[in-house]
Formats: sequence, C-alpha cells, structure tokens
Amino acid sequence: MTPDGERYRLRQAIEVATAALAEAGIDSARIDAELLAAHLVGSDRGRLATIDPPAADFFRRYDEVIAARSRRIPLQHLTGTAAFGPLELHVGPGVFVPRPETEAMLEWVVAQHLPDSAVIVDLCTGSGALAIALATRWPHARVIAVDDDAAALEYAGRNTAGTAVELVAADVTTPGLLPELTGTVDLVVCNPPYIPAEAELEPEVAEHDPAHALFGGPDGMAVIGPIAALAGGWLAPGGLLAVEHDDTTSQQTIETIERTGCFSAITAHRDLAGRPRFVTARRTEESA
Repeated sequence: MTPDGERYRLRQAIEVATAALAEAGIDSARIDAELLAAHLVGSDRGRLATIDPPAADFFRRYDEVIAARSRRIPLQHLTGTAAFGPLELHVGPGVFVPRPETEAMLEWVVAQHLPDSAVIVDLCTGSGALAIALATRWPHARVIAVDDDAAALEYAGRNTAGTAVELVAADVTTPGLLPELTGTVDLVVCNPPYIPAEAELEPEVAEHDPAHALFGGPDGMAVIGPIAALAGGWLAPGGLLAVEHDDTTSQQTIETIERTGCFSAITAHRDLAGRPRFVTARRTEESA
C-alpha cells in the first residue's frame, strides 16, 4: 500500500475507534481515539495527518487499546502518562491521576509572592504533581511531598527523580506530624481524598483510581480537618494554605479552617468549569 493509502487507512481506523468509544459512553471519544493513535506511533496528536505510515503491527495494537479504553480503562493508564499544567507525569494503576480541576489551584498558588527559598509542603502528593510544579516555579525552595501510600510514593519517586523534591512517607491525619516544621513553612497545598463515601463516580474513577486517594469519609471532610490543623502549626505568620475539596463542601471547608483559630483571609475559589473547588487562607500573626 502506498504511504497515502496507509494514511487513509489510519484516518479510517480513527473514525471507527471514535465511534466505538462514543458507543462506550466516552464523551471525549474523538480526542481519546487520536491521542491513543498518536501514543502508539510516537507522535503528537496534531501531526497524525502528516506522519509516516505506521509500523506493520500498529492496527492490531490500536484495536487492542481502543478495546481497553471502551472497557473504561483510563486513557492515562493506557498511555502511562498524564498532563498536569506544563508537566507530563508517569501514572498508572495504584496512583491517583491528576485532574484539570486541580490546575485552578495551581494557577492561584504560582501567582503568589513567596520567598525564593520558601519552604513548601504538598500533602497527599500522589504522583507528585503539585510538588513538582511548585519546585519548578520556585527552584530554590525546599519542597516536601507527603503521602502514606506505597504505590503513590513509587510513582512520585519516578516523577521527582532529578528534582529537589523531598518525599516523606507519612499519614497526614497524624496529629503533630513533622514537628520540626513548626512555624517555618511558607505554603501548604493539598489535594486530599475528599469525595463523600456514597458519591456516584465514572467507571474510570470508581474502578481504577485508588479508593484511598478518593474518599474522605461520609461527607468528604475526614482528611481536611487534620490538614488544616497541621498547616496551622507549620505555617509561619503570613504563610499560605490552599486545599482542594468536593464541589459540595466549600462552606464546610471554610468553617473547618476557621475553627483552627489560626487563619485569616479564608477564601473560596472555583475551578476552570466554575465549580467550587478549593479554599485558600493566610496564617495569622498570632493564633487565637
């Protein structure tokens, strides 16, 4: 077959794949079909129309990954990577896949004025997404990333390799964790498990993201309270807290932070889709 004929065959395969993914209930069917094709040929999605003819076994492999995606296996598990802001991270079974919703919190954080040598703590780091993004923004900062899950820490280790991010294996609900940080931290960020226990989720999430990284007790608030308490102890006066939450618990998150007596300027924020998504606060000069 001529190169033009092979490219036509690829276009047809993508059309068939798009229809199959749409039939499986995937809203981003065309995008996913193109991204999986690009992944298999080692190219960018935007270059699919001009790439060289794919290898002989491409169409068999493409059918296999489209069948897997039709079973609602996450796209990121099939490609092995997930985009987060400017980063591309290693992900897979056992670690939470970073979401675009968290990029709104990242955007707020990187716009803040921190010392060049700031101390930053990322709690429930998962794949290390926030920690790496913040270490990139403040290259002279000390960035500490905390998680208690072995699989998550393994992925975080791969993703932080070659960076100055420090990984700590610890449970963020432990009172008095890392007492040596008391009064020294400039920024605490966290994307904790915050989904209420009975929430209905897409199959990609319910069946493939680790439950430990998703669910925050009956109302989704089980981890946010301990995080607020830790941040209140660690942050220096004027230090900042940013914590993501379920879109049903913005007010509860505000009230939880208020109850610590440690914060002012407690503010609710919306994500890129306009949903309540994260709360920020500033450590007061003196605790109540």
